[in-house]
Parts: sequence; structure tokens; C-alpha cells
Amino acid sequence: MDDLGWDSCDIILVTGDAYVDHPSFGMAMIGRLLEAQGFRVGIIAQPDWQDKNAFMALGQPNLFFGITAGNMDSMVNRYTADRRLRHNDAYTPDGAPGKRPDRSVMVYSQRVREAYKGVPVIIGGIEASLRRIAHYDHWSGKVRKSILPDSKADLLVYGNAERAITEIAHRLANGEAVRDITDVRGTAYMLTTAPADWAVIDSTDVDQPGRIEQHPDPYAAEPDCQQVTQTDAAPENRTIVQLDARRVKLNRDKTVLRLPSFEQVAGDKVLYAHTSRVFHMETNPGNARALMQQHGKRSIWLNPPPIPLSTAEMDRLFEFPYTRLPHPAYGEAKLPAWEMIRFSVNIMRGCFGGCTFCSITEHEGRIIQSRSENSVIQEIETIRDTVPGFTGNISDLGGPTANMYRLACKSEKIESACRRLSCVYPDICTNLNTDHKPLIHLYRRARKLKGIKKIFIASGLRYDLAVRSPEYVKELVQHHVGGYLKIAPEHTEQGPLSKMMKPGIGSYDKFKEMFDKFSKQAGKEQYLIPYFISAHPGTTDEDMLNLALWLKRNSFRPDQVQAFLPTPLAIASAMYHTGKNPLKKVDRNSERLSVVRGDKRRRLHKAFLRYHDAENWPMLRAALKRMGRSDLIGNGKQHLVPSWQPAGTGGRPEGVRGYAEEKKQAAQAKHGKKKVVAKKGIGKKVTARKKVARKAAVKGRARPAPEARANTRRKPAGKQKTSRRR
Repeated sequence: MDDLGWDSCDIILVTGDAYVDHPSFGMAMIGRLLEAQGFRVGIIAQPDWQDKNAFMALGQPNLFFGITAGNMDSMVNRYTADRRLRHNDAYTPDGAPGKRPDRSVMVYSQRVREAYKGVPVIIGGIEASLRRIAHYDHWSGKVRKSILPDSKADLLVYGNAERAITEIAHRLANGEAVRDITDVRGTAYMLTTAPADWAVIDSTDVDQPGRIEQHPDPYAAEPDCQQVTQTDAAPENRTIVQLDARRVKLNRDKTVLRLPSFEQVAGDKVLYAHTSRVFHMETNPGNARALMQQHGKRSIWLNPPPIPLSTAEMDRLFEFPYTRLPHPAYGEAKLPAWEMIRFSVNIMRGCFGGCTFCSITEHEGRIIQSRSENSVIQEIETIRDTVPGFTGNISDLGGPTANMYRLACKSEKIESACRRLSCVYPDICTNLNTDHKPLIHLYRRARKLKGIKKIFIASGLRYDLAVRSPEYVKELVQHHVGGYLKIAPEHTEQGPLSKMMKPGIGSYDKFKEMFDKFSKQAGKEQYLIPYFISAHPGTTDEDMLNLALWLKRNSFRPDQVQAFLPTPLAIASAMYHTGKNPLKKVDRNSERLSVVRGDKRRRLHKAFLRYHDAENWPMLRAALKRMGRSDLIGNGKQHLVPSWQPAGTGGRPEGVRGYAEEKKQAAQAKHGKKKVVAKKGIGKKVTARKKVARKAAVKGRARPAPEARANTRRKPAGKQKTSRRR
């Protein structure tokens, strides 16, 4: 501040990420945007959340504090799908864990309030966006309130915040009180009662979750059945005309949908599923209405989603003078997230795929916002000319989805009225423009740039769209694949796929046929690497077994697998919590989904994906016997798992590996990272039976007893004498 000649900042932004001045980091983009608007912006990155003085480093801002957890939700950043601690943080120097608190937005907001009472606090980013209404929290296993009352912030900005945060900053600078800023799209705030000039509609009138007692109808032709007498009954030959009350046409811009309250959704899973369904129906900026949800004596008010940025506005965001480097204060420390994207280019935002397990739609929306071709080319040239260590390879040219660049509805009128959750499920909409020519032209132009050797496509590919354009698939396969292309069928069975809103495995087969054809034409040996999800709502044990058999038939042996993680607000998370399907009308008699709960069953589903790992074979054998599929246990090619067990394996199946290391790390942390010495006698007592079994295993006479296998060490390769079968 002294070097800049500032006596104070107008706006101070607090983030849970290390600061990187790169357009892929939201804090850098928002900071540069506000700077371009003439504001003096300070940024506090990864402050010590236990000390309010860390939040006073830049003094008191003139306008407001802006708070975000960073590019990732702090809970997803720190915990795995099985609620186990992660060992690194990609957004921290050298990947060090523990540099941000759980529920960072709430903690940072509380510290700011302690440091400077009365200064407006505005929260945003992915963590705040996904918690803007009452939501199921996987890490605590319960429904939590909106983050707005818990953080005690003045405003919540959800989704892409460029429009909203710019308007808020200017209005505060003009002297308007933060409590009076209630009409900005893409924001939420707390209020006591709905404004008098707004019409309030109960969400159960839009989508009834079950039997609802109706108010008495004054136009009813028949009185209450208990009051009917023989003399009141109408003669058989008389025609009764029933009059319906005329529905008053409401002004959508002054209509708010009242969702079930926090207290209701926390105690009623059917109402929670209903709320999820109604909420996602109101996400199109062209027709979404305001929403409100009561929390105790006050209510959350959500204004409609922000209007998507135009191409010119998108270009402007990427033209700011980013250094594209981490802050110099980090010295020689490596920042994993930056290392991964330092040579990549983001060409668009948004996704109309609608995958129920994904949070992109809840944050960025379904409407694709694309940059111009010239803007993308200019960024590639900037990387080539200014970024240290560039060798001529662009690591990615993509976005949330690799091949949705400039794809949109053929009619703006239809687009603004549409309430479909996906433009490509159950089939590609006839109103969707699927022309990949602009993307093909961009690829070709980028490849011709001087100093560019190779441009890879690493973003996720929507292959059901790609097969509509064989020319695009050919361009991709022959010029932009580095031997392997990762795609995500997610599953093979229709049951889970229908709950994910993903295409059938037939689309994958069609794409693979084209991929192999064009690879062969180019004289290249290239492979597809499919990704799958285990334990997704709607998945049965039989579905996972069928997927495992498909993997074996196609000679796939997944090394890493992803277990379903219920993130706040996602439709699949509502399925997980309620056992209901919000993709269809929800009531108390609607279908019940198969939901994979409990560590044991979640580990089994992961084990099916890694059927080839000997550590998982005992678990799989037990499951196959229980399912009546013992015919899949044997030593032939038609079998899924062998009947024999290699010595020293089977004691560390999915979900158990790394547990000992985690306990050791926790103990070291508890004892101040000192060397932990086991107490005398503990951990050293071995029964005579275990000793004999271990000696026999080493000499090749017998395999170890089951209880000793977990502790049996393998000898180095080439020295193992234990026979493969016994």
C-alpha cells in the first residue's frame, strides 16, 4: 500500500487459496475487475483464521469485505468422499494441508466481524453458492441452514459474480446502505417479511409433494359431504354446472416462490426432495422467479440468477494485465494448482449437460458463455511470450466441458422459456445447435501459431455431442490427443445412468469406434481412458457387478476410482439424502431409490471397479457368494476373481489403505510432530500361531493364517518363494 501511495483500501477480498494472478483463479479475476472499475483492492490470502489481527493487515476497507473459500469448497478440499482427511491442498504452496479452516466462509466472516464491526461483509464463490438455501451436508450428515444466517454476512453473491459485485461496489461507493441493496440479480439477503408489492406463491402449489388440504371453495357445487341430506341431493335429471375460480395472471418480475422452511426440510425428506426439484426448475435466467425460504423468524430471499455475460464481456475479463504467476511472497514453493493450469486456456464457462452429481450448473449455469476466437488466440500468444518455462505445449484448450464452445439454443425465445434441466438428456434437444465448426476453426488457427508445438485437450469431453460431428472427432483425435484421452461414461447400466442424466453406454461405443478409426488413419496408437463413479444413488450391487464384468471384457483395469460425493445443492445429493428422485414429480408414494450408505457397502462398490486388485478379492468373493454369483469365482477368463489368494494380500481392501498412515500422522500432530514411540509391549505381542504361519509363508510351505495376512511382508521381486497356488 505504501508503494502505491494508498492510505486505505476501498475493498478487501479474503480467500482460502494462495494468491495466483491468473484468470483461472476467481480471486484474481474479481480483483482485476474491481481494479479496472477504479477501486483500490487489497487481497488477504490464506490468513490465520484463529487470529483476528490477520484480517486487520490492510486496515479497514472503505466499502466492504468480500469473502470466499477459494476455487474449491473448503470441505471438498479437505475431505474425501469417505470423509477422510486429504493429505495435500493443491491451492497452497507446496501442497501443504491445513492452511484453511473447515467451512472457511463462515470462519472468515466471523473473524472479520470481530476485527471491524459495522463494515459490510459480502460472501461469494463456490462454497457460498452451493449453500445459499438449506442444504444437506454430507460431512455432518444433516440438513444445515443457509450459509447466509450462519455467517452473519450482509449479502451473498452466487454464481459468476462479475455483474453483481461491480454493481454492489458502485452503489456502496455512491453512499447507498448495504441493507438497501436488495434488487441485484444473483444475490441473496435476509428479510423479515416479503415486500408488500410482491405476490407470494407457495412452492407446493407449483409442484405438490403429496396430499395438501385445500381451502374451502365457495364455488363448489356440492356442500360438504357430512351436510348432504336426501332433500339436498340433486335430481338425477338435473345438470350441475361447476364454476372454477379464475386464476389471476401474475407479474413474473414481482412474484416470489416460497419454499418449505428450513425447519420443514430438515425434518421431512419428501419436502427436501420437493424443494430441490422446485429450486432447479428456477435456474434459467430467462424465466426464473425469486425464491424465499424461512429460517426461524427471518427468511432468505434469492433474487433470480445473473444474466450471462456476452462474448465481448467475457473477452474483457481475460484482457486484464495478469502476471499469470503466484505471488512473489511464496518464493520457490511449488503451487500444484498453478502448475497444472499455467499453460492452459479457458475458452468458455457454463454447462448444459445437467449431470446430477455435478455442481457446475448450480454455480455457472446452463447457458454457455464463450470468448471470441481472437481473445483465445491472444491469450495463447501471451503464454508463449511471457510465461516462464513454456516449451511450446498448451496443456488444455477447454472449460467445464471441452466441446460446448459456442453451442446454444437455436432460438433465444425458446431458450428463455425452457425449463429442461439438460439439453442433452434423455436425448439431444432438437433446438440445440450442435455445430462444432467454430471450435474446429479455433483448433486449426491455434495450431498454426508460431512457437506452438502441440495443443492438448484435457477438459472433459461430451462424447454424445462429439459424435454428431465426425469432422470434430477426427480433428481432435488426429491433432489434440497425446496417446490417451480421458472421457467419463460414469457407468454402463441404465439404472444409475438415468439418475445421473448421462447417455447410455451405446454412445460411448459409437465414439470409441470413431476414435479408433481416426487414430488408425493417422497411424497413431491411442487409447480411451474411461472414468466411472461408484456408489451413486440409484446404483445396486448388481449394477456394479455388471460394470465390473464390462471392464474385464474390455480389458480395463482402473487405477484410481471416484466414489460419489454428495455436494450441497446437487440433485444427486438430494437423492442420497431422501431416497427420492427429484427428476420426477415427488410425493410420498413416489419411487424409492437404492442409496449406497455405510462404509462397508461404499467400499464394496469401489472394489468392483478395482476387481483386478488382489487386496479386494476376499471382499468380492464374499459379495459374489451372497449375490448367488459363485460362478464368477474361479481361475478362468470367464471369472471375475480367482479362487486363490496371493500370500500377504487381502488385508487392505478399498477404504482401509492409508488408514495406518493417517493414524500415525494424527498422533504426530497431537504430540507436536515428535517421534511417536509405542509403549512397551504394545504392538509387539504376536501369538505362536501367527509366528508359525509367517515362517511357513516365507518358506513357501503354506499361506499365512487369515488374521496374520495384514501383517505379512512381501519379499522383494525375484526373491518371493511363496507358491502362487496351494
